[in-house]
Amino acid sequence: MTITERILKYNANRNPDYVKMKYTGMRETIFRFYRGTAHIFNEDIPAKSFIMRSPNCWITGDLHLENLGSYKADNRLAYFDMNDFDECILAPCLIDAARLATSIFVAADIMKITLLEAKKLADIFAYTYADALERGYIRTIEQETAKGIIKELLDKVSLRKQKELLAFRVYYKGDKPKLVINPVYTQKIDKETKEKVANCIHAWAEKREKPEFYKVRDVVHRIAGTGSLGINRFIILVNGTGKKGGRFLLDMKQALPSSLHKRFAAMQPKWENEATRVMEIQKRVESAYPALMNIVEIDGVAYVLKEMQPVEDKIDIVALGANKEDLEYMISDFARLCAWGNLRSGGRQGSAIADELIAFGKNSSEWKKELVAYALNYSKKVKKDYAAYCKAFDAGGVLTTNE
Repeated sequence: MTITERILKYNANRNPDYVKMKYTGMRETIFRFYRGTAHIFNEDIPAKSFIMRSPNCWITGDLHLENLGSYKADNRLAYFDMNDFDECILAPCLIDAARLATSIFVAADIMKITLLEAKKLADIFAYTYADALERGYIRTIEQETAKGIIKELLDKVSLRKQKELLAFRVYYKGDKPKLVINPVYTQKIDKETKEKVANCIHAWAEKREKPEFYKVRDVVHRIAGTGSLGINRFIILVNGTGKKGGRFLLDMKQALPSSLHKRFAAMQPKWENEATRVMEIQKRVESAYPALMNIVEIDGVAYVLKEMQPVEDKIDIVALGANKEDLEYMISDFARLCAWGNLRSGGRQGSAIADELIAFGKNSSEWKKELVAYALNYSKKVKKDYAAYCKAFDAGGVLTTNE
């Protein structure tokens, strides 16, 4: 099966209109192609590799340079952490580490760094990750001690008011607040879907302290990310305080099975639904989970509901290579966050306990080298896959095959 056929097969059951956007986005850059093909990376890991022999942990299943960012938690404080858990699952911990290390090599040209500089960054990641496991202590990246881009993101989120979000996303038609339709970020939805979403939110809000706060005023389809394009996702404008600057935005995202599920089905707990899996694992791994995170359902389909976080609060790799020292600090922080997430969620429903992870970090002399070598070699495969995909896309073989 060709790379294009594998991609088409994986996305076959998604909304074709938004899948077209995904395919077009994946054509733009090799890194966006990499973002949109986590399932390919996960399928390609050799069954008998050193990666599969690492301790089982709760992992994101799709860790790369742009899947970390800042957000506000339920306590209204700003945090920086891994923030995309669509693919999360109980699996060998080095899967996340290998995917992030590979992303460094894949993004090298976009960050305008040399192969030698990318190799140094991958080494920093592997060695810092192993060291953080060996230390066995769990911390968080705090606003006061963060540096560079991470500090900028934390400061931005900490200071931002809800009315700043609303200013770019809400307009008024008479006295009625409406969500802005921007073809890049939002699309209209039909009346029936809008009513179903509104009824779902109202039913959920009845169990909250101030249900009137969550009265739905408008709903649109949200376009964000790359890998998840094609699934149902909505921005929901709710009443809030009832004032123009007091409206509130929610994000509601459909949850699908992890692309790693078939490989590790035997060791998974029995989740109530896929959204429960995403929410529970995210709560275990992160130091604090996003504000308002809950599970809702429409017609038996489960969604993760939370306060809307702007896409601007994620790392932008185009700007990363400008400051090499800052980039090294950031990669070190990414490695620590990955290790802390493993340790924080350890001992839960089959995941490795801290002692096992500490020992794994201590005995890392070989796997650190193997991790970097694997990442470099796999990045070469990504380049070949991307070239083949671009050829098929330009010839019309990607968009037309799914129609």
